[in-house]
Amino acid sequence: MSLRIVVAVKYVPDATGDRHFAEDLTTDRDAVDGLLSELDEYAVEQALQIADAADDAEITVLTVGPADAKDALRKALSMGADKAIHVEDDGLHGTDIIGTSLVLAKAIEHAGYDLVVTGMASTDGTAGVVPALLAERLGIPQVTLLSEVKVEDGKVTGRRDGDAASETLEASLPALVSVTDQSGEARYPSFKGIMAAKKKPVEALDLSDLGIDEAEVGLEGAWTKVEDATARPPRTAGTIVKDEGEGGKQLAEFLASQKFI
Repeated sequence: MSLRIVVAVKYVPDATGDRHFAEDLTTDRDAVDGLLSELDEYAVEQALQIADAADDAEITVLTVGPADAKDALRKALSMGADKAIHVEDDGLHGTDIIGTSLVLAKAIEHAGYDLVVTGMASTDGTAGVVPALLAERLGIPQVTLLSEVKVEDGKVTGRRDGDAASETLEASLPALVSVTDQSGEARYPSFKGIMAAKKKPVEALDLSDLGIDEAEVGLEGAWTKVEDATARPPRTAGTIVKDEGEGGKQLAEFLASQKFI
């Protein structure tokens, strides 16, 4: 029987862009380019390695987001995933992590799964709790923050590295794992992979397809929301010390005035 792997990924604003809030204090995604969250690339890579080691496996990548989120799915498909699911609905605007976990869980159940793989966090929100929320909603064990993962004999085993020690964790399938950025460099899509991705199926779903009431998601259904935000003040010019023989003394005096020394 084929091993069914679902990888949850996120389309995030480019961290190098000028990111800010929209009028309703949600992230203004139209003002900056988006891409597949870098931390989720590690999840896709680990899913591909697990599939390569399995006798028979199929990888589905899943995202919840606007129309442009298809770009994140295409990136994962070009890396080697087999098919994709895109959940898009105007009612999702402003959804927090609680609502996102609900939508992801319903979509994962729709896809069918043996193993769910996620990154350790998204690069925009960085909350890092969606994997745990997903496992709770699906009613399956979670093995999180892994730097190494493998699947054998109906079990998933992984290594979690801490500051003082490493531990080996194990769970019976179906299960959920999240992987860190130490799990192995994600592969670059080849030209062949990019061309093949254009022909791979991308299933489109909305809230009604998943049986989710709009009141459970969006800004109105959010458990958390931004009440107020103040723009970061512009960076001021630094203090320039000209070395005319006493540069070291001036530098020491400046550091002392700032209580750095």
